[in-house]
Amino acid sequence: MATSVLETCRVPAPPGATADLSVPLTFLDIAWLHFHPIRRLLFYDYPCSKPYFLETVAPKLKESLSLTLRHYLPVAGDLIYPLNSEKKPEIQYVAGDSAVSLTIAESGSDFDHLTAYHARDADQFYEFVPEIDPVTDESEYQKVPVMALKVTLFPGRGICVGFANLHCLGDASSVVGFIQAWASISKLGGDHEQEFLTRHAESLPILDRSVINDPLGIDTIFWKVIREVPLKSSSFPLPTSRVRATYILRQADIKKLKDLVLAKKPGLLQVSSFVVTAAYVWTCFVKSEGQVDDDNVLEFFIFAADIRARIDPPVPANYFGNCLGYGAAKIEHKQLVGEEGFVIAAEAIAEQIKNRLNNKEQVLKGAENWLSDVKKMFGVRAMGVSGSPKFDLSSADFGWGRARKLEVVSIDGEKHSMSLCKSRDSEGGLEVGMSLPKPRMEAFAAIFEDGLRF
Repeated sequence: MATSVLETCRVPAPPGATADLSVPLTFLDIAWLHFHPIRRLLFYDYPCSKPYFLETVAPKLKESLSLTLRHYLPVAGDLIYPLNSEKKPEIQYVAGDSAVSLTIAESGSDFDHLTAYHARDADQFYEFVPEIDPVTDESEYQKVPVMALKVTLFPGRGICVGFANLHCLGDASSVVGFIQAWASISKLGGDHEQEFLTRHAESLPILDRSVINDPLGIDTIFWKVIREVPLKSSSFPLPTSRVRATYILRQADIKKLKDLVLAKKPGLLQVSSFVVTAAYVWTCFVKSEGQVDDDNVLEFFIFAADIRARIDPPVPANYFGNCLGYGAAKIEHKQLVGEEGFVIAAEAIAEQIKNRLNNKEQVLKGAENWLSDVKKMFGVRAMGVSGSPKFDLSSADFGWGRARKLEVVSIDGEKHSMSLCKSRDSEGGLEVGMSLPKPRMEAFAAIFEDGLRF
C-alpha cells in the first residue's frame, strides 16, 4: 500500500496570540531567498493503531503545534517578496489568517527498510515530505508560505514527522528550536504550556532584527541583485536517480582520525570531531569518483557555521532567523586523493574555522561580496554539509522517545552534500548521510570502510 492522505488542515496560533506581525529579512536571510527548501524527516518507533492515532495522537499534535506557534509566529507566516519596488522582503503573520499547512497521512511502506542505514532508493522518501504551497502572484508582490508539515502513521510500527521550510525563515539553530519546542509541548500536554515556558524561558525566540548589525546596508546590496529573479514555486527533484545511505563514525573512529591528524600536524588547532569527520567524508567522496581529466583541478569543501557568538557585538543564542557565516576549503584534486589527502583536508578546514569563522574581525569581512562569491562557485567541484552535531534534532521527543532516524532529504537536490548529526546508537559518534547515484555510493562505501582500518 502506498501512502494515502487522511487529512489536510491549516493550524493557526491560538486566538488572540498577537496582532499582525511583519518580520523584515536581514542580509543574512536575503542571501537564502532562492535556495531550495530544507526538507527533513524524523522517524519514530511508536506502534499504535490507526484509530488511536486519529483520535488521540493527531489531535494532540495539532493542539501542541498551535500553542507552539504562539511563540514562533513567523513559522505560520508567509514570505512577502515585493515586485518592482524598493521595498524589502519580509515574513508576514496576519492574525486570524496565517497558519501552517499540516498533512496527516498513513503508509503501508516498510518502516524498517526506510529507517535502515544501507543504500535505499532516494525517491521513496518523498511520500513523507510535505509540499510547500505554490507561490501566489499579487500585483505588487509574490507570497509563499515559509513552512509545511506532514505526519505519517505506519500502523503498528511508527510515525514519521516531515518538515519543509524556506531557508530564509531561519537557520538550523532556529528551525530545530521550533521543532524541539513543538515536541516538548506535545509531550507535556497542552495544559502544561506554562511549565514549558518556565523550563524554556531563556530559549524562547527573539525576533528583534536590530540585533543584526548592518552598517554597510548589505541588505540593500543583496536585495538589488536578488530581486532581479522572481520567486519560483518549489518542487521535488524527482526522479533523483540516487540512493541514500547512512554511515557511522564511532567515538573510537573519530579519536583515531584526530590522532592521525595531530601526529602529522601537532601544532594544528581546531581539530574537532566536525573537522575530522568533514575531512574524512570529503576525501572518501572525491576518491569515489575514480579517474578525472585534470589532476590539478580544485576541489572545494563549503560549510556554514552559526556565528551568533562569533560576531561583534554577539547575537543572542535564541535569535530566530539566519545568522550563518561560511568557510570554503580548497585543495588540488591530486593532493586530496593522495596519501596525505585526509590530513591536508583536515588542516584546510581547521584553518578556515580558525582564521575566518572564529576570528571576530574576519567572520563578516567582505560580506557585501558574498553573492558574487557564490556566483563564482557555480560549476566548481564542491562538497557541502547540511546539519550539525551541535543541534540534536533527533532528541525532539513528542512523547514517543528519541527519533530512530533522521533523514535530511534536501541533500538530494545538491551536487553534492553530506548531512551530519549525532549518532543514536553510538555515544560520542556521528552519523553521516549521503545521497549519490548507486555506483558512486558503492565506491564511496568501500573507500569509507577501508579507510578506517588502521
